[in-house]
Amino acid sequence: MEARQPDPTLVSYVHIMYGLHALSALIGITSSVTVAGSFIFGIPSIIAIIMNYVRRTEAEGTWLESHFAWQRRTFWYAAFWTLMTGIVSGLLLIILVGVVTWFLGLAIIALWIIYRVLRGWIALGGGRPA
Repeated sequence: MEARQPDPTLVSYVHIMYGLHALSALIGITSSVTVAGSFIFGIPSIIAIIMNYVRRTEAEGTWLESHFAWQRRTFWYAAFWTLMTGIVSGLLLIILVGVVTWFLGLAIIALWIIYRVLRGWIALGGGRPA
């Protein structure tokens, strides 16, 4: 069974979601906020994740379904790994290594977020699943 073609307006909708996530990452890069912090708590990403949940059923059975899942996983895994980095780094502050693990962890998460947003958006632009 071949996947059905998505509504063209839904493709534009997914572009907007990627744009909002990219804006959050850019705010994190260009301000005193971290990329992970801006991505998880920034208004653009929060709007994008709400948009994702609102219309995800419309993408079911289309190649866009993978983009909706890709964005949700990116958001929630970023939140999880940021929380875990905070907990581990907080515990390691006792031996003064926590500061290093905090900054290193957030840098790795930032690179991962940027990669996921760019890879997904490029695939969307090419009409491919994420």
